[in-house]
Amino acid sequence: MERRGDTRLEIATAYDTDGIDIGASIACHGVCLTVVDKGDDWFAVDVSTETVACTCLADWDVDTAVNLERSLRVGDELGGHIVSGHVDGVAKTVAREPEGDSVRFTFEAPADLARFIAPKGSVTLNGASLTVNEVDGNRFGVNIIPHTQARTTFGKIEVGESLNLEIDVLARYVARLADSQR
Repeated sequence: MERRGDTRLEIATAYDTDGIDIGASIACHGVCLTVVDKGDDWFAVDVSTETVACTCLADWDVDTAVNLERSLRVGDELGGHIVSGHVDGVAKTVAREPEGDSVRFTFEAPADLARFIAPKGSVTLNGASLTVNEVDGNRFGVNIIPHTQARTTFGKIEVGESLNLEIDVLARYVARLADSQR
């Protein structure tokens, strides 16, 4: 992907594009992007230089599989953690080990974001909301069950791969409140 100036991406989708409005937000690997054009089986988004700099979108190639999620509508079931699609940084995959039918991943967060990650808290990686198992300094672990492996790109993630990281919105506010008390 070009790293200077805005970039337009066309993303293939199984979503019924008749139900996608121009201007709608779709999280693409966890990055909230605005639909600017669409066809029968694709939609286009414009990606700013800032977005490329703060995410792992620069790593995408033409055939990169991407986790997609439509925005939550008022009245829809909230079946997971609160996710905004505002990526905070990039995490690095440092270990991948089978654990029964699941896969145990260890990721390394940037130092300035690691303080927001807590055991049994949540993080969002490439748009998937996940529960943190353990934390050790800047590293944290998650288990990916077979269903998540099959329905997301986690079945193919390898050691060394970068992922978009969104920290838990509640952790961000708790930290802000604690900082203001000092």
